[in-house]
Amino acid sequence: MERGRLLAMCCLMSACWQVISVAPQDEDVHVLRPWHKLQQAVSGMQRFKRAWVIPTISVSENLKSIPSQVVQIKSDKQYQSSVIYSIKGPGVDEEPKGIFTINKTTGIVYLNAVLDREKIDRFKLKAFALDSHGAPLEEPTDLEIVVLDQNDNRPVFTQTLFKGYVLENAIPGTLVMKVIATDADDANTDNAQLKYSIIQQDSREMFSINQDTGEIRTVQVGIDREVVGSYNLTVQVADMMGEGLSNTASAVISIGDLNDNAPLFTQEEFIMEVAEQSSDIDVGRVSVTDRDLRGSPNWMVKYSIISGDPQGAFTIRTDTQTNEGILSLVKPLDHEANAIHNLTVFAENEVPLLPTVPRTSQSKARIKVIVKNRNEAPVFSENPMMVRVKERIDPGSVIGVFTAKDPDISLSQEIRYSLVSDPANWLLVDAQTGQIGTRYSMERKSPFLQRGWYTALITAADNAVPPLSSTGTLSVEVIELNDHAPVLWQHSGELCNSPHHGQGLLLSATDEDMPPQSHPFHFQLDQASIALTLNWSISEVNGTHVMLELLSEVEEGVYTLPLLVSDSGDPPLAQLHMLNVTVCHCDAVGICSGSAAALFSSGAGISLSALIIILSSVALLLVLALLLLLFRCTAGNTAQKGLLSDSEDDVRDNIFNYNEQGGGEEDQDAYDMNRLRNPAMAVPPSPRFKPPIRKDAPYSQTLPRYPRRPSNRPSDIADFIHDGLHAADSDPSVPPYDTALIYDYEGEGSVAGTLSSILSSEADADQDYDYLQEWGPRFRRLADMYGNQ
Repeated sequence: MERGRLLAMCCLMSACWQVISVAPQDEDVHVLRPWHKLQQAVSGMQRFKRAWVIPTISVSENLKSIPSQVVQIKSDKQYQSSVIYSIKGPGVDEEPKGIFTINKTTGIVYLNAVLDREKIDRFKLKAFALDSHGAPLEEPTDLEIVVLDQNDNRPVFTQTLFKGYVLENAIPGTLVMKVIATDADDANTDNAQLKYSIIQQDSREMFSINQDTGEIRTVQVGIDREVVGSYNLTVQVADMMGEGLSNTASAVISIGDLNDNAPLFTQEEFIMEVAEQSSDIDVGRVSVTDRDLRGSPNWMVKYSIISGDPQGAFTIRTDTQTNEGILSLVKPLDHEANAIHNLTVFAENEVPLLPTVPRTSQSKARIKVIVKNRNEAPVFSENPMMVRVKERIDPGSVIGVFTAKDPDISLSQEIRYSLVSDPANWLLVDAQTGQIGTRYSMERKSPFLQRGWYTALITAADNAVPPLSSTGTLSVEVIELNDHAPVLWQHSGELCNSPHHGQGLLLSATDEDMPPQSHPFHFQLDQASIALTLNWSISEVNGTHVMLELLSEVEEGVYTLPLLVSDSGDPPLAQLHMLNVTVCHCDAVGICSGSAAALFSSGAGISLSALIIILSSVALLLVLALLLLLFRCTAGNTAQKGLLSDSEDDVRDNIFNYNEQGGGEEDQDAYDMNRLRNPAMAVPPSPRFKPPIRKDAPYSQTLPRYPRRPSNRPSDIADFIHDGLHAADSDPSVPPYDTALIYDYEGEGSVAGTLSSILSSEADADQDYDYLQEWGPRFRRLADMYGNQ
């Protein structure tokens, strides 16, 4: 066919070149006369312009008969003389060399190698015609050899594995991906005309491919990622319009996830437990299932509490690894207030659910939280408790009831009360009822009061194992009583007889009471006397001081003014004071002068005779005191002591030793009442069958009754001791002989606590002696003896 085409082309271009018939030696070889000269039958010979234009010579690739003759070229001068032919160019003397050669005599071009069009598709050579001397007979001409294509290459996909992606529920016709293949054959021939096809799918035909472009699209509805997560396809490409060589590749189509599945709880109700009074702990977990892609926002769940938690005691968060909900407690719970909490939780995805997906009740669940009861400390209903009492309240008075309640109502525990801090030891507490009473009277001036308030601490403990306790604060306001009238400091003074001289008399008062029962004070002269109101006036300086002044000039002398001073208490107390005011004549600077003369000359003052009597009495008293002192200094020790002993022997005003358990011998000698007894009366027998040694008791006195031994748990050992002391004082046969002495009195308000359990209603086993370790080495032995019992 190709050869016919070439012969036809040669005939059409005979005006330019002439094709000579096949040489007798090889009919398959084309003979070209590129230098052929045409002569016209006109008068004389005419030379035409030559044109060496050679058509393309085609040679098939993969030709196996090697060497093979391709073409033969001849020159017109071949018949005139010998011609030498040669060719040059790629494939001859240039790389790749030796593919083509030419017979220099005959001009036949030979193919010496198998051609591959995919490597070189054409060769451009130059042909030369030379004489025997090497001179060119013709101009060089071009010789182009084209390599004809054969279908010797399979189409090849650009990838062995193609990956595509499409969202689930995609509509038919959605582009998924495109596969691409190439063919090394000539693209202008059928050898490179490719066709694509799908030769295998995992399931029913969900996808189709465009045979010309390789585009893969969806063809069915109902792509569901939860059913099939990915599809595996086998695609084929073939050349020669799908009839030639073929090749295959794999295509994997991943299905993208949409939030078309709501999270569903695995249970309708979850039951959890938590201890009361706990907080900031995880209570439990709830779980859900979601068919969407794990780890994607369509799968991640957000939990929320939609009911059952009005106080906000719970919170719920998501475990990002397991998608579980973790319920946490952020506020303590009280078993007695609410033993069971019923919560409703809701689960939803981070991405909103598709509108076409129906909602379900399984996205909600109930959580039942059971609050476990545990022992709790008693709680005071009022803490701190404040009470008001009047100072010097009677001992044993009830000032209030400080009670606590046990939150554990179901346990029915017993609460006992005790004092843990009572600095002044003023209070008593009933261990069972919490009633607060006074042990001693409360003094407003006590150093244990802070701004009028006394503070004590009371403990309430239950009987659980182990017991729990709580401490309450008792604040007692000691109210000041208005039981002291104000007292005037000055009872006398001097004033100038003229209102224009001097500055007046400054008066002040004091009150043993404390505010508001004391100052400000009110000073008032007797309003019944007209002379006082006309001549005298009182003006207030401050709450405790007033100024006494004259309103008019009066005579010199001593005036006694009735002055009533009252306080601001409720009710107020007043006291009348007689104020002696000496009115004198003053000089220009307001200083009294001649007050003695005025005193003697004034009829309103003290008379001269009265003054002499007073001075004489004072002098007589001084003489008697001096004589008594001289007598006691010169008198010696007598054999028998009288009613009054020497000062060296009289120890009534001295310090007594604390280890004396009675009056002592000196006290017996100092007060010997035997001299006053009637010796005529008989002495009664002693109740203890011993002669009486006390001689100062009257005979008619009845014998006292001594108290019996105390019980195992006396309510008040102090009363037992006082009763025994009273009986001993009344017994004429035992000392003390005259008076009961007070030993070891160090004042009230000691900050130290008691050293024993005498004043306590608790047993020794309930006492805590560890505090004795802090009192020094002398008390550590006591702490070791009693603290380990």
